[in-house]
Parts: sequence; C-alpha cells; structure tokens
Amino acid sequence: MVDNKPPEGAEKVESKKTLKKEAKKAEKAAKKAEHKGTPQNESVSEEGDVSAGKYGNLPLIRSDPTAIQRKFTYIKDLNKSLAGELVWVRARLHTVRARGKQCFIVLRQREFTVQVLVNVSDAVSKSMVKFSSNIPKESIIDLEAKVAEAPSGVAGCTQREVELVASQVWVVSASIPQLPLQIEDASRPEKPEDEEGLNIRVNQDTRLDNRILDLRTPTNQAIFRLEAGVCRLFRDILTKRGFVEIHTPKIIPAASEGGRQCVHWSAYLAQSPQLYKQMAIAADFDKVFTVGAVFRAEDSNTHRHLTEFVGLDLEMAFQYHYHEVMLTIGDLFTEIFKGLRDQYSTEIGIVGQQFPVEPFTFLEPPLVLQYPQARKMLAEVGVEVGEEEDLSTPAEKLLGRLVKAKYDTDFYILDKYPLAVRPFYTMPDPQDPRKSNSYDMFMRGEEIISGAQRIHDPELLTERAKHHGIDITKIASYIDSFKYGCPPHAGGGIGLERVVMLYLGLDNIRKTSMFPRDPKRVTP
Repeated sequence: MVDNKPPEGAEKVESKKTLKKEAKKAEKAAKKAEHKGTPQNESVSEEGDVSAGKYGNLPLIRSDPTAIQRKFTYIKDLNKSLAGELVWVRARLHTVRARGKQCFIVLRQREFTVQVLVNVSDAVSKSMVKFSSNIPKESIIDLEAKVAEAPSGVAGCTQREVELVASQVWVVSASIPQLPLQIEDASRPEKPEDEEGLNIRVNQDTRLDNRILDLRTPTNQAIFRLEAGVCRLFRDILTKRGFVEIHTPKIIPAASEGGRQCVHWSAYLAQSPQLYKQMAIAADFDKVFTVGAVFRAEDSNTHRHLTEFVGLDLEMAFQYHYHEVMLTIGDLFTEIFKGLRDQYSTEIGIVGQQFPVEPFTFLEPPLVLQYPQARKMLAEVGVEVGEEEDLSTPAEKLLGRLVKAKYDTDFYILDKYPLAVRPFYTMPDPQDPRKSNSYDMFMRGEEIISGAQRIHDPELLTERAKHHGIDITKIASYIDSFKYGCPPHAGGGIGLERVVMLYLGLDNIRKTSMFPRDPKRVTP
C-alpha cells in the first residue's frame, strides 16, 4: 500500500507559500487602488508627510448627502479684494510646470484662467508638490488656496492681478495622460506664422473628431455664448413686438420647396417650417416665429452649408405692402447687432484674439438696394448678371465688397428678386411678372435670410405649384388652408450658425455649429 501522506513539515511550507502569494496579491491590489484613487481625505503620501490628508485622488462622487459642503469661488471673481483670503476652487488643470521645489499650475474655468503656486513650505511637502506636478492636463481638481496679489502681473492668465498659493490639492476627475489635441494649440491665434517661425495648427477634422476637447477653448466658449445671445435676442425682440413662438413638425408628407435639396425616405425631413408658418397665419396668429432644426440635402461640402442647422424663422401678416414685413426683419437684425455689440463685447474680443477681423458695421435704418441696382454695380466692375438670373456666390461676395466700400455697411437688404429663381409660393410682382415680391439679406457679402411675400390665394398658389411641377395632392392641406380666407403675409428664414459665422468674420460654418452635420460627418 502506497502512503500518500505528505512528509512532516510539508504543510507548514505550503502554508508559508500561500501566505506569500496572498501578501503579493494584497500588495498588487493596494497599488492598483492607489493608482485609481485613494479614499476621501486620505493622501498618497509618505510616512511623516506634513501634507498628509491634504492631497490625493477623491473617490467617485456619487452625490453623498453627508459630504462636506464647501463654498467654491469662481475664477472670474478672483481679484485683489480677496487678497489674503482662503478660497476653494474647482476647475480644470490647464497647464502644469514643475521647477525644483515648486509647481506652477494654471487652472481654467471656461474662458477664465488663474495661476496657482504649489510651493514646498512648512505646510506643503515635496510629496504634495510631486503629486501636483503629475496630475494630467484637463483633469478636474479641487484646490484650497490663499489669494495673493501679483504686483508684476501674471502673463497669460485672465486673472492678472492675483495668483493662488495652494494648501490642498484633490483630483476630482482625472483625464487620460495622452490628449488627442492640446488646448493651447487649439487656442493659438490664426496668423501665417508665430514668432518662432512655426505654424502650429490643429486641423478641422482633428478638432471635430475630438469636439469635446475643442469646445473647451476660450474662443469656442465665447462663440457659443454669443450664439445663445443671438437666439435670446431673436426671441426677446420679436416677443416684445407681439410675435408668438410656435413649434412646427419636422417630418412632412412632401418636399416643401419643389423637391430640391430634401432629405427623404417614405416621408420627408422639412427643409423649413415655411408651410406651417403660413398655415399659422391663416389660423389668425398674425405674427409667429419658430426656432428649430432644419434639414437640407444640398451641397454641404462648402464653408457655409450644413445638412442640419438651426433655423430662426418668422412670418407676419401685413396691411398693404410686404415692405412692412421686410423692414421689420431689417430692424430685427439692427437690434440683434446692437445687442451683441453692447452685451457680448467680452466674447467678441476673445474670438477676435484668435481670429482677427474688422468689427462688424451696420446702418440704422438698414440699407435697401433693388435687384437692378445690384446688377448695375456688378456690371460697372465687369460682372454681368441676367435680368432673370440669380446671383452666384462669387457675385454675392463681390457685391458685398462694393457695398462696403460705397456705403460702409456689412449688412444690407436686396429687394425684388427675379420670380424665376424663387420658390413656387412667392408672390409675383403685380407691375412686372418677371420680378417677385421677395428679398434677401446679406452679412459680409453672404446671404443669411431669404424671404418674400407668400401667395395667400389658393387658385394662384395651385397655378404656381403646377408651374414648378409639384404634385398638388401632396400639398393639398397646405393649399386648403387658404380656402377659408387668409391675410396677406410675408416672412423669412434665417440660418443661426451662418449669422454667427459672418458676424464674427469666421471662415467656416463648422466653427459655429457645436456638433456639425454634413455629407461626410454624422459623429460625434
């Protein structure tokens, strides 16, 4: 019989091996936990560290009702009046630079920045300085610090008069160390070359592929705050003038403007809320506006087109002449421009630092030109446009330069377009059947609104729809809405992103669309 009993003492040896294995596992687990983050108020410090409990990684914040409630100060509010006070700040780590026993950090909140000094002292250890210098850029940190005056000023920060001297540094949410783009590079002024003869640029695709990072630049923060301002001013100005905001469907049974440039499957995505604005007028809402998504299948591979954009649309009944509406829209733009100038000068200045451009100019009241006048101005410089032709994009830009030189305005209205180049629902000019009661408005030589008097007579509307080859059965409800009496009315549609692009003098509409959509991009 074979004795399988282990030799004496073997169990003790095996037990020691097991203990060693468990100890190694525990050590690995501890290191892993330290790498991911340490418990709240527990620092990653050495024994005897004077800064123990004052720096480290906070655990994942899960809305703990028992957590300490700190009062945080915004970076934009840091100034000399707070000198000597202890404050808490939560912000992103913009840049970090270690120098011996010191670490210089720049914190960023949107477009505002402040310098922080983490300095070895009686209360700050080398370990805390080392920890601070290794925090990845773009991490969110909580920082306790004393506000100190900076007599010589802090170059490169918005808060030049003060800096912060840190006493606690906690990582709230760490960024990955390797970023696909650097915020400093994405924020560089667009000049042919910088002082060192370099040409460091972040290209458009890299920006859009990593849009979350790109949107953090001070310029983008300013652009989209100003864009929100355009929307707010649009709503406020029209509301004060008696307009009612409505919401129109985006899925419709037929192409709204003759079948061109529509996105469709068994139904169509609306090119504009045009037809429904008119139906609202027929329903006795005399003045309406709407803000919402608009879809186009046009050539969006240009600097000024998108497949999806935000439309600011309005429609208004008038008494005797469509100019009542045209001039109302012109005055609306004047009020928006004044509002941007007076209320968003900081944002305009920030954008101008990265993308320098001449300030936007406008006249009050707006300049109104007739289409024949525009043709004459172009003909004088050798560009011929036919009586029933639309203006090409190069002709529009050239006309914009001519208007700027002659009238010193970046905004103007062009009235009486040829009927042949307008949608089927545009009212023909009663004096000249080749012309229409329609208008476009321009900023820096590019069209930002196309508008007109609409046909409110069902028989004339049916006739014009057939002339454009539109299936009457698919727009029957639209035509029927005018059978019960409808006041004469006019309006227009404005592209929000294009207005902001041209007001700021930017070169591409994708800079003013938070998540742009075109034939080549549906992400992020």
